[in-house]
This record gives sequence, structure tokens and C-alpha cells, in this order.
Amino acid sequence: MTSPSTADWPRPAVGWYAVTVLTVAYVLSFIDRSILTLLVGPIRADLGITDTQISLLHGLAFAIFYTTLGIPIALLADRLNRRNIIAIGIAVWSVATAVCGLARSFWELFAARVSVGVGEAALSPAAYSMIADLFPPQRLGRALAVYTVGAFAGAGLAYLIGGAVVGAVSGAQSVTVPLLGEVRTWQMVFFLVGWPGLLVALWMLTVREPARRHQRPLGASNSIAAALLDCLRHMRLHWQAYTAHLLGFALLGLVFNATIAWMPSYLIRVFALVPAQAGFWVGITLLVFGTAGVLTGGWLTDRWSARGHPDAAMRVGLTCAVCTVPFALTATIVPSLSTGIVLFAGLIFFTSMPFGAAAVAIQILTPPLMRATASSMYLCVLNLIGLGAGPTLVALFTDYLFGDDAAVGRSMALTAALVLLPAIALLWWSLPHFRRAAAAARAAS
Repeated sequence: MTSPSTADWPRPAVGWYAVTVLTVAYVLSFIDRSILTLLVGPIRADLGITDTQISLLHGLAFAIFYTTLGIPIALLADRLNRRNIIAIGIAVWSVATAVCGLARSFWELFAARVSVGVGEAALSPAAYSMIADLFPPQRLGRALAVYTVGAFAGAGLAYLIGGAVVGAVSGAQSVTVPLLGEVRTWQMVFFLVGWPGLLVALWMLTVREPARRHQRPLGASNSIAAALLDCLRHMRLHWQAYTAHLLGFALLGLVFNATIAWMPSYLIRVFALVPAQAGFWVGITLLVFGTAGVLTGGWLTDRWSARGHPDAAMRVGLTCAVCTVPFALTATIVPSLSTGIVLFAGLIFFTSMPFGAAAVAIQILTPPLMRATASSMYLCVLNLIGLGAGPTLVALFTDYLFGDDAAVGRSMALTAALVLLPAIALLWWSLPHFRRAAAAARAAS
């Protein structure tokens, strides 16, 4: 019987069908996690909370359980059926998003956002592992880039759909919903975007679980604790490469998350746009330039890799970090709306480019039997720093340094200025260490 490690790769149609379903799920996850940013005004008014509390709802409430539960779920994904784990996660976060619409206080909304993070923790580590078993290395960059597009398409659709829904109900303070009675318009938005996920959870069950390219050796421990220790030992052995990767890409993620979390509020507060207009500009920019950026990053990773650069993924990250600087420092402080939108497009393009490359880099650094676990650790650091800290830093500067809601643009620029130089330094430092660690991972496969 042919072992999975030597079997032919699945037909491309099988792989791309799985990527299509996983990408739709990723789109949905970003719609559910991002919709909050368009509803800052009405939520603040109804619940009587500050920008800092809004940032906790957008970042920390989601990120803390998304990241901490991601590791044990990924350990299960390295052993159990990944397709089923993902389907359960989609159902959980979709119901939790709808439950956000039932919140009547800050803490109720906080708890519902925590539940969204719990469900979404099941998706990406298992998806990365599945995709790595569906595509040979020379096509992995493009496949992971297409999957990563879901983040930017989902965020863009969140603003477009959310802006349209908010605009459609903006003339009313409340809406009557069967069985629930009268609810506020912002609560209705959560209902509308939450429930469709249950259909995607069912669709996920049509995806075939791929054979793992490497089976666990006979006599190897099946203990989850032992597997975690094995992964941590491997990461410690190559700590320079992993440290530079995790922190370097997380700091780029901080700039991206801080920007998309507060850009709608910036446009509303500084240029007096209504939520539907702000949603359109942010959404269309994410859809067009975010998608173009992440696909360019995946293509460039594959191209540089084919030219003989084993550190191609890290080179892409470094290039993006350098190119982000002029856009991040100017996009939210220029006095012209049109100029700001153009600069914002450049900022989104270059901050989206690294994420497909970052996912590829983890697969290259890590032996196959540890990939889901290592991916979950990458997502843990990325989201704790990028999503947990990014929006909150901006809010803290706005509330306590500037003391002015209209200063949110300056807060965004200051946040970027503080983190981009360390990101560039880390990614530059990573290159020789990454090459050595990648060679060791290939030898262990």
C-alpha cells in the first residue's frame, strides 16, 4: 500500500475546491469579526462606552481566546479530522456573531465577542495544514495566498455590506424582529451577518479530508502534551528564525489592524462622511488593494523561491515593511480626503502583501507533523500583538494623549511610526537564521 508521504498529490481540482470553501469560510470570519468597526458611533451612544472600550471589543475580547484556544485546537488538528474541526468552528462563531445583537451592555457584548474568537480559532491552523497536504511546495505559495485573500475580501465586504445595511436602516432608531421584538439598528446588523455562516458550515462537510503527507512514526507518542513539547523544542532549537518571524510579521499586523479598525471612524470624524460612505471607501480599498497585495505577495514568494532563494517569504515581508513606511506615516494626517484615500490604498496594498508569505514561511520552517501547531502559535502572536494591541494603542493615544476624538488619524500615524522600524530590523535579522532553519526542517521531513 502506498504511504501518504509518497503518494501522488491530489488532483488540482480537489485542492482548489477545498481552497474555495476554506476561503469563503475565511471571508465570512472576517465579516463577522470586522463588522463592529462600522458600528462604533451607535454602540458608543447606546452602551455609553469609550473608544478604549470599543478597541477592547474589537481587539482583546476577540484575540485573547482566539489565540489561547488556537493552540490546543491546532494540536487536535494535527491528529483528528481537520475538516470536521473547521465545520464546528464556523457554526460556533456564526451563532456567536448573531448573539452579539442581543447584547445590552459592554460586558454582554464582550462575552459574545469572546465566543466569536473561540469559534474562529478552529479555522486557520487546520486550514494551513490541509492546504499544505493538498499542494506541492512549488504551488503552495499561490494556494495559501488565495486562502489569505479571504481575510481582505471578508474585511472589505464587512465594510461594504455593513455600510449598506447601516445606511438602509439609518432613518430608524430601532427595528422590529420576529420573536425578539424591537432591537436597535446596530444589533440588527449582527443578526444579518451571523446566521449565513451555518450554511457555510454545512458546505464545509463536502470537502474531503486530505491524506497527511507524513504519518506519525510507529512508537511516537500520541499525547497532545508531548506533541506540544516536541514543537516547542523544535522552535527553541531555531529560536532566532521563529522569533524574528513571529514578532516581525506581528508588528506589520499591528499596523494593518490598527488602520482598518479606526479608518471608518477617522473618515466619519474628520471628513464628516456618513457610515455608508466610510464603509464604501474602506471596503472597496480592502477588496481591491488588499486582495491585490496578498496575491502579489504569494506570487512574489513563489517567484523568488523558484529563483533559488530559500528565504523568499521573509524577503517579501522585509520588502513590504520598508514600502509601508511612507504610506503609514501620511495616509491619516493629510488634509485632503482624496489624497488620503490614495495613500490609504498604498498602505493596504503593502500591509496585506506579507500575510500569504508569512503562512508559507511557517510551513517551510516546520516539519509536517507540527505544522498546524506551529501555525497556531504564529496566529497567537500575530493576533495578540496585531489585533489585541493595535486598535487599543490607537484608542489610548486618542483618549489619553490627544484627548480629542478628531485626533484619531494622528494616533494611527503615531502607532505606525513606533512599530515599523522594529519590524524592519527583525525581518532583516531573520534572513540567515531562516535559511538554516528551513534546511533543518527539510532534512527532518
